[in-house]
Amino acid sequence: MGKKFTVRPPTAAGLFYEISPDILRENIDQYLKIARVPKLKGTVRALVSPHAGYVYSGLAAAHAYKMIQGSNYDCVIVVGPSHREYFDGVSIYPGDAYETPLGEIPINKEIREELLKEQTAIILSDRGHRSEHSIEVQLPFLQTVLGDFSFVPIIIGDQRRQLCNELAEAIVRVAANRNILLVASSDLSHYHPYDEAVILDNQVISELEKFNSETFTNKIEERSFEACGGGPIAAVMNAARQLGANKAEILYYCNSGDITGDKSGVVGYLAAAFV
Repeated sequence: MGKKFTVRPPTAAGLFYEISPDILRENIDQYLKIARVPKLKGTVRALVSPHAGYVYSGLAAAHAYKMIQGSNYDCVIVVGPSHREYFDGVSIYPGDAYETPLGEIPINKEIREELLKEQTAIILSDRGHRSEHSIEVQLPFLQTVLGDFSFVPIIIGDQRRQLCNELAEAIVRVAANRNILLVASSDLSHYHPYDEAVILDNQVISELEKFNSETFTNKIEERSFEACGGGPIAAVMNAARQLGANKAEILYYCNSGDITGDKSGVVGYLAAAFV
């Protein structure tokens, strides 16, 4: 018997985004149509995109993904935090594909194997992947703007400096001679009153604009600001800098209060590109 083909099924469909393929496509197309993005001189090396339900963060995500609409990549590396499962390390899904209502996305096994080489902190495991939404909610947008592509899903179980730096070095090693898009999945502050949340989120945006991964990582360790995917952002920013990016472009910011009108406790959403 041949080896079983393992697909990670969607767990956020019907919760974070529509389960119907037709309605899902319609929603994403509408967000992309509304999004207005600048024409940049240079190459988009990486994106920062939120991972909440599309009704809240879909428009923000569309501002990120519109930047790469119609592009072609050798691979996409998506890095997200683990919300439901703590583990010490960085995990890459060991299966063959992720699935969304829009179809299956194959894992790039060649790049996955290269990422695992000489890295004790990066492991082949489904830990952090089983019911995690931070990677999954990025995929329908990627399927819409890129069509067919392969990817590597990476979950950071503990967002400390050592792991973020090791992951960045591994990404640089595999991406140096390839056309690879990096995606950091992160929301910003959680459940503060509206005005307080805007202040906290602007601190993150200010650090992103400085485009210094070292100081950004310091702020995460000091808990100076809130970003649930701060580790993924730090790792992706570090890697993007080493791969030639020299600027962070802030594309869109909002929070859940802007969508629902309830400003008593909001969640922040950001779209950015490292160029």
